[in-house]
Amino acid sequence: MSNASRRLAIAAALSAMAFAAAPLGAAAQAVGDMSLGNPKAKVKMVEYASLSCVHCAHFNNDVFPAFKKKYIDTGKVHYTLREVLTEPVQVAAAGYLTARCAGPANYFKVVDAAFLGFDQMMKTGDARANLLAAAKAGGLTEAQFVACVSDEAALEALHARTNQIAAEGEISGTPTFFFNGKKVSDQAMTPAQLDAAVAAAAKAAR
Repeated sequence: MSNASRRLAIAAALSAMAFAAAPLGAAAQAVGDMSLGNPKAKVKMVEYASLSCVHCAHFNNDVFPAFKKKYIDTGKVHYTLREVLTEPVQVAAAGYLTARCAGPANYFKVVDAAFLGFDQMMKTGDARANLLAAAKAGGLTEAQFVACVSDEAALEALHARTNQIAAEGEISGTPTFFFNGKKVSDQAMTPAQLDAAVAAAAKAAR
């Protein structure tokens, strides 16, 4: 199966997924930006990413853990993830709906689990299995997961957020990175590039 065919299969699976079981009432959706680290840090990093973006997945899996340990966990960088929807849009949307249903404390657990399963999802075309595993990593049951991705009001709110980002016109691809309000890269960054961006932002903030 070609990559294009897999993407179509994934999208089709996600379209039907919400109706696999009767919704029980969706969990409350977390609102606002989802962030990690010290809000008072001099360096503010914003990543615009999609849960259906292969480059975002590889950045999350291969680069972000060491960056988080070095800068975010030590209070040097405050990190914010802004949600973008790329094709197949159904995958990204379902993933972000699930992460927000899991709540602020578990949001990044869901995002991380979804990215960690990304390559397997692309091989099998089984988006439901990947996102259900991510939901469970965030403490949701299968019934809560199904209800969450069936929440039309939450989906409308998600599209409103992502449409606003698109209207701002600064995001041409994912991932895109800003440091202290300045766009630094519109592609995945290497550890060396991240080190340089943090140093430059910290120096400018003095």
